Amino acid sequence: MKKQSVGGQAVIEGVMMQSKQKRAIAVRKSDGEIIVRKNNIKSWINEKNIDKIPFIRGSFVLIETMIEGIKSLNYSSDFFLQEVEEDKFDIFIKKVFKDRANDVMIGFSMILALILSVGLFILIPTTVGGVFSKLVPNNLLLNLIEGLIRIFILFGYIVIISKNKDIERVFQYHGAEHKSIYCYENNLELTVENARKFIRLHPRCGTNFLFIVMFTSIILFSFFGWPNPFFRILMRIVCIPVVAGISYEVIRFLGKYNNKMTKIIAYPGMMMQKFTTKEPDDSQLEVALEALKAVIDEK
Repeated sequence: MKKQSVGGQAVIEGVMMQSKQKRAIAVRKSDGEIIVRKNNIKSWINEKNIDKIPFIRGSFVLIETMIEGIKSLNYSSDFFLQEVEEDKFDIFIKKVFKDRANDVMIGFSMILALILSVGLFILIPTTVGGVFSKLVPNNLLLNLIEGLIRIFILFGYIVIISKNKDIERVFQYHGAEHKSIYCYENNLELTVENARKFIRLHPRCGTNFLFIVMFTSIILFSFFGWPNPFFRILMRIVCIPVVAGISYEVIRFLGKYNNKMTKIIAYPGMMMQKFTTKEPDDSQLEVALEALKAVIDEK
């Protein structure tokens, strides 16, 4: 049987896995029971054949991935909401928007994530980089400095949140996701014993994608010189879809080939995964494997 391309995402006390046609979320409840929800994927990107257009598909896939990722996180969190008191904002949203409350929360989460991303990875780096413009007259070096600041912020953010106990458990499930996928890709029976043998770092990980985005932006922005702050910020925001499109093609390339060049390109992102993944225990591997089994066509 031909191997399917499988990817995933860690959620709260669980893992989301998806193949080309199926998506499944496995969550371990507080009583120890594993709940698996499986559904067929309906993607307007596939229906409109946008996924066949190189460099264009990347930004659309990124948006769709963010939406489905937030939905998966919301689904997993629902199992534990009864254990904590809802805050006033959630109550207000449900009261005002009723049945559409979940869609509103997803939209709000995406807007907030976009604002934070622009602030952290565009406004701050280009502003700090501008301080060096009087000392460094070379535009290429200024863009390199800005890019390094961007990478430092990303690395610092990951290190800080990894200290949180709840996030640490999510990162353990992230490691379980990778080990399970490796087990499948190596044609082994999907058991905890087999999955446990593999490393927790994977070349198709979203962490790799983030690092490639950072590196791509350094190269792309270098072609635009070093204009005044307003145009620097505007140009970087406008170029987000371009950067996402190029980075998506690179990550696809890394997942398709395994040679010295791809290993060199993937190496920085793989090293960063040492912070975004943690060694899972057997119970977490069990959850990840249940999600994986649900999306594999075994006919």
